[in-house]
Amino acid sequence: MRILMTSYEFPPLGGGGAAVVAGLSRELVAKGHDVDLVTMRFQGNPTHEIVDGVQVHRVPCWRRFKHVCSAPEALTYVVAAGPVVRKLLSSKRFDIVHSHFILPDGILAWQIRRKTGIPYVVTAHGTDVPGFNPHRVRVAHRLLRPVWHMVVRSANRIISPSGVLEQLVHAQGTDSGKTLVIPNGLEVGEYTPHGTAPKVLVVTRMLERKGVQFLLESLAQSPIAHEVNIVGEGPYLPELRNQAAASGVRVKFWGWLENRSPQLRDLYESSTIFVFPSEAENFPIVLLEAMAARLAIITTAGTGCAEVVGDAALLVPPKDPQAITQALKRLIEEPDFRRSLGVAARRRIEDKFTWSAVAGLYLEEYARHSTRSDDWAASLPASRGAPRPRDSMLFD
Repeated sequence: MRILMTSYEFPPLGGGGAAVVAGLSRELVAKGHDVDLVTMRFQGNPTHEIVDGVQVHRVPCWRRFKHVCSAPEALTYVVAAGPVVRKLLSSKRFDIVHSHFILPDGILAWQIRRKTGIPYVVTAHGTDVPGFNPHRVRVAHRLLRPVWHMVVRSANRIISPSGVLEQLVHAQGTDSGKTLVIPNGLEVGEYTPHGTAPKVLVVTRMLERKGVQFLLESLAQSPIAHEVNIVGEGPYLPELRNQAAASGVRVKFWGWLENRSPQLRDLYESSTIFVFPSEAENFPIVLLEAMAARLAIITTAGTGCAEVVGDAALLVPPKDPQAITQALKRLIEEPDFRRSLGVAARRRIEDKFTWSAVAGLYLEEYARHSTRSDDWAASLPASRGAPRPRDSMLFD
């Protein structure tokens, strides 16, 4: 099967969404399919390279930071991607287009379908859905509302990694028959945990909604005599540094670490507790990474986080420093319970969220909508492991 994939974020750019694109495309190639991916070029990245068998085409754009992309910067990607997509369409026959992010990438998929008739599916990742991240993109969503609805109406399927995000898509008036939940996955490598004493780790983009400030408030009210490491970049990082300094909280801010860096891997392997107090999430990859590393997790109830961890974590209300304090206290004082949570987390990811299982669900969805025959769709093996889903002028 020939798949044209678009995503303005792909490693080394972006966060969890980029990791999803990399993991899924890599697994699709491993299963014998051809994937061409169009993404942003950043600084010295090559314009074309093969990454884990994926043909990666990077287009020149205006983008200042790896970890965040503004709406005007994303627009430069849509414009620059047009000629590259046009060239690919003239040289290859694609069976389906898979765009990650309703905006901006869905615009490309809509234009491709308008010109060629090739069907498309879109995976929503959070910020591309109105109401998910109102701190940053409320105005952009208001201005682009007609475009957002145009992309969604024309798509064959809108895929959400969590029920929480799917509900936000429905809240925009989207037909429930248009949407589907397929979870994110992870390449479940073998970690070698070597931490025994309590050691706390946070890995996230530094945005206000991620809730790191509430962990810092918890530590200020009830200090712990254990190491706390916070990894990630973002516009809220200066505020967090100031908060920690003003309250005397002893934490180490690492800034940005590449996802496959030895430093980040060592932090996962040497830590025993992972805290992710976000108030709004889709299906965070960092939780999958923490589960794979057998960490005891504290995260938030009533968010996409709870769908990831199930009963293999301690759940606290969002924006509740006291609840974080109580959860930390229990994990620090009960080492057997701490270890049992880590074991349960690893077992859950192996049972439900491997990329092999998740890619199988995507392939079934491609087959329903692609230009291939029904005979090809019937030849797909039934997927196991992952939860079953519920039943412009650039190209002129």
